[in-house]
Amino acid sequence: MKKTAFITAIALFTTLSVFGQRFAYIDSDYILENIPEYQAAQMQLNELSVQWQNEIEAKFSEIDEMYRKYQAESVLLPEEMKRQREEEIIAMEREAKELQMQRFGRDGDLFQRREELIKPLQDQIYEAVEQIATRGNYAVIFDKTGGGNMIYSDVRYDLSDEVLQRMGYRN
Repeated sequence: MKKTAFITAIALFTTLSVFGQRFAYIDSDYILENIPEYQAAQMQLNELSVQWQNEIEAKFSEIDEMYRKYQAESVLLPEEMKRQREEEIIAMEREAKELQMQRFGRDGDLFQRREELIKPLQDQIYEAVEQIATRGNYAVIFDKTGGGNMIYSDVRYDLSDEVLQRMGYRN
């Protein structure tokens, strides 16, 4: 997949250089590292992450302690009491895992907080790139941090409709 993206980027460079178009790249990691608001946001996210991780670890420690107690006492407990304690332990494990997913899952609290804090800065970067590209007459600007992903492209050079037509499809 990366090889295909690289070949596509090389082909694009070649095509653009044939037509005398300008292209450039940025390093978004470098840009973000030099923005004080980003540093503050990263610190806040790190603190939240540590706090939530400690909260989850405390829950799992409590579950481990309950399980050790249960193992020590299980010989003396009647079957009904054993089942009840096992269910309590299982319920607590389920709650701890749900909390872990809520905090660190794909759309969890940490992800949402990162979106709130970092996305506005990324939008500002994109707006600045777009202004520079328009003013400097750049056809394409890549982000070297993202593996050479295109961060800006001038729509005048989009040949997608022409490719579709050449293939016999209507857009």
